[in-house]
Amino acid sequence: MAAKNKTQVVIGGKVVTLSGYESEEYLHTVASYMNRKIDELSELPGYSRLPMETKHNLLSLNISDDYFKAKKQAEIYESDLQHKDQEMYDLKHELIDVRMKLDDAQKAAQDAEEQKQALEGRIQELERQLSSLTGLKGGFQ
Repeated sequence: MAAKNKTQVVIGGKVVTLSGYESEEYLHTVASYMNRKIDELSELPGYSRLPMETKHNLLSLNISDDYFKAKKQAEIYESDLQHKDQEMYDLKHELIDVRMKLDDAQKAAQDAEEQKQALEGRIQELERQLSSLTGLKGGFQ
């Protein structure tokens, strides 16, 4: 198991000690995120006059909102990825099918060419025989 990290960060102007199994850099990133959310809320009119509990609730709600939006986006990306994976799978199988048909067509073309050459050879042989028969026929007239 990884060692637990401990680091001090500033959140909302107060020094806080965070600890966890994530890196110190990650813990600082989380603190920065919290500070950005606090800054966003601080820009709202009347926020500074709200009780601390309400501020914490608003902060929690905003972070929860970000989480659910990110989760929804991740689900959309996952769905898109699955769709693309299926599409790629289908295309690969289609490619294999087309390659097999191409191989069959090339084999058929090769067989047809061989048959054509055999028939041309047979034609030449028959023409020679005909020519020799015509030559014999001419000698009897």
